[in-house]
Amino acid sequence: MYAKDVPAGTVFYHGTKASLRVGDLLSPGFQSNFVERELKHIYFSATLEAATWGAELAKGEGRGRIYTVEPTGPFEDDPNLTDKRFPGNVTASYRSAHPLRVTGEIKDWAGHSPEQLAQMKDNLERLNQEGSATIIED
Repeated sequence: MYAKDVPAGTVFYHGTKASLRVGDLLSPGFQSNFVERELKHIYFSATLEAATWGAELAKGEGRGRIYTVEPTGPFEDDPNLTDKRFPGNVTASYRSAHPLRVTGEIKDWAGHSPEQLAQMKDNLERLNQEGSATIIED
């Protein structure tokens, strides 16, 4: 679903390893999980599946966590995923230059199988080694 079509009241998710509380703000400017640089945007999704990948692939110690979040400012389609392999924004993935406010935590989410997770990590490592792991941050 394109950002311009997101209905009011949509629940958004953010996967991370950070331990947060309701009311905390997630802000842009932190190190990416995929490339070695700080990001101008904070990324989130309207699907639990995308947030699950975020929680599982997040750098840092501890367990992955998935939070429900609300944008505090305008947001747009994530150009790294929108209209790439498939037309549209099928992963309902977005980004914002403004913080996200934590509204809750999903505690009973199921992760991917160890095989799926290993395959994703291998693919990301291959992209890094090839020099084709990029994040569009314009």
